[in-house]
Amino acid sequence: MSEGDWPVELRLAKDRRTLAVAFETGARYELSAELLRVMSPSAEVQGHTAAERKTVGGKRNVEIIRVEPVGNYAVRLVFDDMHDSGIFSWSLLRELGETAPARFATYLADLAAKGLDRDKPGAK
Repeated sequence: MSEGDWPVELRLAKDRRTLAVAFETGARYELSAELLRVMSPSAEVQGHTAAERKTVGGKRNVEIIRVEPVGNYAVRLVFDDMHDSGIFSWSLLRELGETAPARFATYLADLAAKGLDRDKPGAK
């Protein structure tokens, strides 16, 4: 883990749709449950190769129902659609925070290219 990756706060919003992460460097990010769900590091979403990666639609209103520690290096997020196999390391959460706008734009473009949308379930 590189310097600055250590979180000093992890807070789930009352509506369960935003996870706030603050790091020892002072960086603070508000990550939407939708972005975290569709960017899950799980093999179910990412596949084992780039060609296997899935674009997951219908997650606009997904909520995080649990945040579970994994050792001292990560958390497992459990979503209300019962997806729970992604382990989010501190460095991944920092990276997602730093790149959230670009990643979300790419996600929206992928949805459109595959005929999917944020409100209807589906994966391609």
